[in-house]
Amino acid sequence: MPKLIGYARVSIRQQGADRQEADLRAAGVRADDVYVDRAEATARDSSSALDAALRALSGGDTLVVPTLDRLGRSTGDLLRLAAELRAEGVALRVLDLDGAEVDTSTPTGSMMFAVMAALERMESELTRERVLDSVSRRRASRVDDGGSSRKRTDGPAQPSGQELPEVAGGTHPPALHGLTVPIKRL
Repeated sequence: MPKLIGYARVSIRQQGADRQEADLRAAGVRADDVYVDRAEATARDSSSALDAALRALSGGDTLVVPTLDRLGRSTGDLLRLAAELRAEGVALRVLDLDGAEVDTSTPTGSMMFAVMAALERMESELTRERVLDSVSRRRASRVDDGGSSRKRTDGPAQPSGQELPEVAGGTHPPALHGLTVPIKRL
């Protein structure tokens, strides 16, 4: 028999999961099927309750979350998780997505996630375009500044051939001048 598995997450130590748990229970999730990640968890096991909730799911079940941001940090991650759940025959139900409930087992809920996927793809492309534009502008400004593609901004000026830096009691051979870093003794 299909069941509802609830997942809640609190990210701030002072924040409680009581409200999220109450919402999950009101949606029909049994108390023993509610999994909660709390802020006290270490970074190493911060998603242990999510992992447990995902392991508890089987085909025909529904993962219920209070809000979409409780399930993941980025749209891409959320969409990948929703696709994995769908491939396993598991529905995803979001109790509050900007005031509306979304269930991927319904045509409307499935369409909402398709729209989100399109928006995430567009966001990725816009970010890529901005990065490429920024790189182009930086390259163009370097050419305008005299054609030098690398400018030395830190460290002392290059010593002349007569002023070789000392390394381990000796000096750099002229062929290696400027290519090595002085060795510091411990």
